[in-house]
Amino acid sequence: MPPYTGAPTDSGREIFSDVANKWALLIIEALGEQTLRFSTLRDEVEGISHKMLTQNLRMLERYGLLERTVHPVVPPRVEYTLTEPGQALRATIDGLCDWTHRYFGHIEASRRRFDA
Repeated sequence: MPPYTGAPTDSGREIFSDVANKWALLIIEALGEQTLRFSTLRDEVEGISHKMLTQNLRMLERYGLLERTVHPVVPPRVEYTLTEPGQALRATIDGLCDWTHRYFGHIEASRRRFDA
């Protein structure tokens, strides 16, 4: 992989735009280091619709950030787990979450002052 040289390419922007959406970040965070079924993921990601979860899971699978395993039982059991690149992205997301928790009070105070 070539070293990072600054601004992302068009394809880099597309990937960033897709994986940096609210639902994808929450799905990655919910999966963590575990394997979850679709229904459990839907319960973990509060407010996500069936359609939105399906779309984001397909996109994350397309980018190789998660693996989808279908077990040949009736009804089919489908499980999702993060791949190595997905785990690496999760580490980045964890940093963003840590930043949010660290500066939440500061941000809330600034928003109140700005909105006053």
